[in-house]
Amino acid sequence: MELTVQRLIDREEIRDVMARYARGVDRADWDLVRETYHKDAFDDHGDYKGGVDGFIEFAQARAGRLPQCMHFLGNCLIEFAAEDIAVVETYFVTAHTLDAEGQRAYGAGDGSEPSQLSSYGRYVDRFERRDGNWRIAHRIVVFEATRVHVGNAPPLKPEWAQLRRDADDPIFRMRAELGLTSEDRAS
Repeated sequence: MELTVQRLIDREEIRDVMARYARGVDRADWDLVRETYHKDAFDDHGDYKGGVDGFIEFAQARAGRLPQCMHFLGNCLIEFAAEDIAVVETYFVTAHTLDAEGQRAYGAGDGSEPSQLSSYGRYVDRFERRDGNWRIAHRIVVFEATRVHVGNAPPLKPEWAQLRRDADDPIFRMRAELGLTSEDRAS
């Protein structure tokens, strides 16, 4: 029974890491993204293959300046290979609004019209628990499909809560109002 309860806790901790990764990229919170990896982790992210610091630089250059970026995480299958090692397969869908520079970086348009890029795939991760913390030790991003829509998309209504890719996003304002800090992320 104790092992079963611990595995349930482990699964939730791993899912939380995945959710923090998505929030970090989507809100351009690169310190949060960095916290989801072990320092010596390896990331195969398609156009980037290497360590965490290089991945953060790559992601900042690629997605950091985009006006909009969203990751939706789906099925998450967690299989334990050992007490402190898990293989985690998480399906994702991303949506990016690309400016002219983003279109060139992604090969998704010539910059003359707005474009939206959607990617579909899976994160295939080796998670390891070190010093009591589950984090990504090795990631392979498996891209299954991409779609580009060139042209104007219907605008978001101004009375809707607006996304921000900085500390003024509604999630960060709400966290601050309730007294949550970066140290509270894992709880």
